[in-house]
Amino acid sequence: MSAFKKERYWSKYAAIYDDYAEYVMGKGLRLLLIEKLSGERDLREVIEFGCGTGYYTKAIARNASRVLATDLSDEMLDKAKANLKEFPNVTIEKADCEGAAYPPERFDTVIMANVLHIIEDPRKALRESLRILKKGGLLIVISYTDYGMKWYDKMQLGMRYFLTFGVPPPWGLRNFSPEALQSIVEGSGFIIEELELIGEQSGAIYVKGRKS
Repeated sequence: MSAFKKERYWSKYAAIYDDYAEYVMGKGLRLLLIEKLSGERDLREVIEFGCGTGYYTKAIARNASRVLATDLSDEMLDKAKANLKEFPNVTIEKADCEGAAYPPERFDTVIMANVLHIIEDPRKALRESLRILKKGGLLIVISYTDYGMKWYDKMQLGMRYFLTFGVPPPWGLRNFSPEALQSIVEGSGFIIEELELIGEQSGAIYVKGRKS
């Protein structure tokens, strides 16, 4: 799938993305993830792939020296610029996590919040993250999931998604289990330091990995 088609797909949701995400996954879960990210310390030089509207970037920026917040959609980046204007340590830039052209060992931390489950090649994005991280650098991955949910709650979640976003993107929509996400993160060269399932009626997997 071309980068242009991917950008066009996400750009059409830029104006209403946060409302849709809150409706589908729940405000409570998103606030739990903000709280979790806010507790991370010493992030130093950060690149965030798939920043979207900058919702999670605010929590990251408070504990980092600098943040390069990237997305492949110009419309999403316009929303992020407006939402992050009070954070002088945040720079907005267009980039694709599956093919970013940054020098090796450039960043202390890579963050991908709700990205891996909606892109065409998660392993490619993880390998790229490993390449641009400094030795000992930190990877933080968040991925929405229905793992562990009751059957009825899964059906309700699926219906809310369909009523807002419609059919999944043509390159697919993954629903990782904690074990599957751990497997591809470790398989890409990272050492897992933490893996947690957050939320109840809807959930997200929170993974921290380290480049050795």
